This record gives sequence, structure tokens and C-alpha cells, in this order.
Amino acid sequence: MRMKKAYLWAIVLLSAGLIGGHMSGNQIRRDSVAAAEQQLGVNFDSSMVNVGEVSLHVVFAGPADGDPVILLHGYPEFWYAWRGPMAVLAKAGFRVIAPDQRGYNYSDKPADVAAYRLDKLAGDVVGLAESLGYDEFFLAGHDFGGQVAWWTLLLHPERVRKSVIINKEHPLAATDYEPEEDEIDWYSTFLQIPFLPGYVGRLGNWMLLEKTLRATSLPNTFPDADLDQFRSAWDNDGAIDSMGKWYRANRNFQMDVGAGRISTPTMMIIAADDTFTPSDLARRNILFLNNGLVSELDTGTHWVIQEKSDLIGGSIAEFFSSLD
Repeated sequence: MRMKKAYLWAIVLLSAGLIGGHMSGNQIRRDSVAAAEQQLGVNFDSSMVNVGEVSLHVVFAGPADGDPVILLHGYPEFWYAWRGPMAVLAKAGFRVIAPDQRGYNYSDKPADVAAYRLDKLAGDVVGLAESLGYDEFFLAGHDFGGQVAWWTLLLHPERVRKSVIINKEHPLAATDYEPEEDEIDWYSTFLQIPFLPGYVGRLGNWMLLEKTLRATSLPNTFPDADLDQFRSAWDNDGAIDSMGKWYRANRNFQMDVGAGRISTPTMMIIAADDTFTPSDLARRNILFLNNGLVSELDTGTHWVIQEKSDLIGGSIAEFFSSLD
């Protein structure tokens, strides 16, 4: 009898711990659009846009008749990571379009892991442009958003006028190549485990994600107020779990794209101290660009779009404004 009671108490305590750990990540809903407006003094607006298979939460800035620029965020961010460059691009006269990609924040979150394959994500980009009435558009992507941008260029090259890829190697850049520089890559393996990463991420009010972002960025890149926005987005309708499905869906993703050459005018931006994408690997992107360049910064980390938002926004605006 005592043994049964001990087991019962163990189960009760374990259950309480698991529930408490999950609840420690609970967040109130926050208005990231209003927060960005207050920070930057620029008008932002947002809406849900049906892009085909899913609807995406999309944030807009800049004149309605400006040339369209679609900005793709990476993991574990959401549209808010682009707010600084958006302000610069809007002031330069572009119509800036920053979606929460599928699985993130307020956007739809399909249950099927296969729904997050890179061809599906690239299809969302084209579907977004079509829903907004654009035949062609400028495109920029950072981190995993950069990978989506690469696949958009490979699968739908006729739709993209120019592109900028920040801190992400071409899908074929690592073929038969071993980077000389160290990189943090444990997370991509960990995120392929179902359910566990989402649970661990919530522990201690999102402590692991907070520490990872702050440890790999320049000081003061992620102040508490901005991290509150990210925590809210991670918690929103179970987003942390669907965000991880990107890695599970694309662990062995392959499509026949031949040599993977990119004819679209493309600029690759490499930050000085990126712990997630080795610089020597990113430099290999030039091997796949028929009409491109690699711009190496003397500052910034993997999170450079938030650390040096004016520099990134200005560089993008200048490249997109230049004559082909």
C-alpha cells in the first residue's frame, strides 16, 4: 500500500511539474504593430491575407503605390524582427510587406508536418504577391526566411525582380564542402524531435530561447520589452510547436533544381560574427549567382537585421533602387 501511494504521489508531482512547466510560458496577447509604431514613428497596418492553402498575418508599411518588397523572417522570430529595416524602406518609398510565415504568430498553423516543406513556403510567397495584385516583387530573407527566399528564386524566378539574402547559405552551398568555421547547429537537430522542443522552450518563461538570443547577439539587441513581443508570438496558438515543424519537414528536403544557378540579381549580406551560418560557407553563394554580389559587413551577428536595422534597410533600399 505504501509503495502504491509513493507511485501515486510521484505521478501527481510529475504531472504537476509538467503542467507547471508548460504554463510558465503562458503570455498575454501583445500588439506588436502598435509597439513598432511607437518605437519608430512609422505607420504600420496589418491584415490576414489568403495566399492559397493558408492565410497569413501580414504587416505593411510605406506608400500603397510603392514598389513591393516582401521580407521573410527566420526562426524563432516573426514579422517584428524586420520592423527597423521596414521603416527605412518605407521612408525610401517602397511598399513593404512582412508576413508572419505559416506556423508563426497569428498565421495559420497546419497540423501536417509536410505542410511546412520549403516548396510550400516558397508557394506562400508567390501566393501572397498574387493576392495583393503583384506580378513581380522584390524579396529579402533572413535566416530560415533566407532559405525560403532561395527556394522562391529557384522555383519561381520570373516573379522576383531582385533579392537580398542575409546570413543564409544557398541550398547547395554545403555540397561536397566542409566549413572551416565553427557553428551552432545543435538546435536544428533538437527541433526535429516532436513536441519536446516546444515544451522545453516554454520552461522558465522561455528561458532557453531568451538566453540563446542574448548570448549570440550584440548587447542590448533584445531588451525585455522586445522579448515580451517574441514570447507572446511564440505562445500564440501553439506557435512554438508549428515553428519547429519547419525543421522536421525539411530535414531531407530535396527538389531537382539542376546546378541551382540563380539569374535574378541577388545580393548576399554576411554579418561579421554569425554563430549560426559560417562565413566561409556563405561566401560560396557567389558560385551560384549569375548576377550577384556578396557584401561582408564589419559588424553585426546573426541577428543583424535587428542590431543594425538602419544599415540593413539602407543597403536593401540602395540595391533595389539601383539600375539592373
